[in-house]
Amino acid sequence: MISRRKALAGAAALPAGSLALPAHAGPASEGISAIDRLVALEDIRNLKARRIRAMDEKRWSDYEAMHAEDHVSMTYAAGPAIGTRANTARLSATLDGVITVHHAHTPEIELLTADTAQGVWAMEDMLFWKEGEADHWLHGFGHYHERYRKGPEGWQFIYRKLTRLHVTRSPGALRFKAS
Repeated sequence: MISRRKALAGAAALPAGSLALPAHAGPASEGISAIDRLVALEDIRNLKARRIRAMDEKRWSDYEAMHAEDHVSMTYAAGPAIGTRANTARLSATLDGVITVHHAHTPEIELLTADTAQGVWAMEDMLFWKEGEADHWLHGFGHYHERYRKGPEGWQFIYRKLTRLHVTRSPGALRFKAS
């Protein structure tokens, strides 16, 4: 990790109007230009936004295309989903009949190389469904821990783990007990 002092000293040596490497960039990303780094970070932020919208709108083919074939998801109580098809199939089955609203914000993204990165996103989700005639809900808070890789299709997810800090559920809800 570059110290704040080193980053500020480096910024002072740059011509006026140029961009300094942010202080939180990892040592492996030092050879990447500031512009390329910012473009990569913005591409990853947009990837995350598209993923969440595709999931909430149940657009599973779009969702699947955002994940590398070797993607691993550690989101499920039943164990990891290995491969994008397995992950998409499990998620679509889990959310069948469920209205979801996901928010991801305040990302901490570290560009490791020109084509790999990792990040942590604060998350909040609300899920709504029926059990018989009863309306139920889940409201969760936590973090997504993710890794990304850039390939011919652009940036894709290669790993995700959801950690929950707090969950509230409607009384009597049977679904999502292990979330």
